[in-house]
Amino acid sequence: MSFARVSGLAAVGFALLVVAGNVVLVPAGLPRTGAGIGEVDEFFRAHGGLVGIGSAVTPAAWVLATLFGAGAVRALWRSEGDRGEAWALVGFAGLVLQNAVFAGVIAIRLALASTAADGVRADTSLWALHDALFTLNGTFLALALVGLSVGGLRAGLLRPWHGRWGLVSATLLFASAVLTPLVMDHVGPLGLLGLVGWLMWVVWLVVYGVVLMRRPENRT
Repeated sequence: MSFARVSGLAAVGFALLVVAGNVVLVPAGLPRTGAGIGEVDEFFRAHGGLVGIGSAVTPAAWVLATLFGAGAVRALWRSEGDRGEAWALVGFAGLVLQNAVFAGVIAIRLALASTAADGVRADTSLWALHDALFTLNGTFLALALVGLSVGGLRAGLLRPWHGRWGLVSATLLFASAVLTPLVMDHVGPLGLLGLVGWLMWVVWLVVYGVVLMRRPENRT
């Protein structure tokens, strides 16, 4: 199997895994950013096992994200080299950084689930750190979207609508990251910026994966 196809499948797999993780936790009542510590404590006491199940898919998701990014860089490398640009590397850096930041988010969730199982009340500062990392991660998703969308558009790899879709998603996620203090302090409509941007990001990922899978291997 060609590396282009592998990286395209990785993009689709990454999208499916991140959605699957949320399908497990969100219907169970995973507290939203800005939720009170009482709600947080109740959730982790009641659903610690589900947190573990939802977190189990994330290591594979990070591997798939890295494979996708590497495949996108390879597809864009010659075109960008001819123009003296490096948008694909900007996008790849965003993917790697979001992996690192979300590892922190997952680690905090597992820590809260573990301590809840021991009868320890959820820590306010630890949950605040979770919310801050979760929201600020929009910065790195935006980097990935901008870098790989601009690079894909300039190389003729992406259709114009797909590139624009990615840039709109990046704008929403970056705006949410900039407004992190407000998002953290209030459960309300500001959180929709990040949610809509994230949903658009998932669609962008799947379509990008399909583009890579359809790309002839001899094109570089």
